Amino acid sequence: MNERIKELIKQVYGTQATEQEIKLAELIISECAALAKSKSEYIQSMETDDRGDQMQIQSLAWQFEEFGYKIKKHFGIDQ
Repeated sequence: MNERIKELIKQVYGTQATEQEIKLAELIISECAALAKSKSEYIQSMETDDRGDQMQIQSLAWQFEEFGYKIKKHFGIDQ
């Protein structure tokens, strides 16, 4: 985990982060990333006969997948 979580907790409480606070932050971050992945999977399930629309759907799905990855990476949460 990078120091960003600890910095944010210190801003809120003014003290060093406890193990429980770090764990809670990690769980929240993982849930946010999971929401992005879920949206990606939903978008991927969309179907259209138009090739251009299908390419846009796939691009959008990939962007949500990438966003979930970046959320975890930013906070140093293991994949």
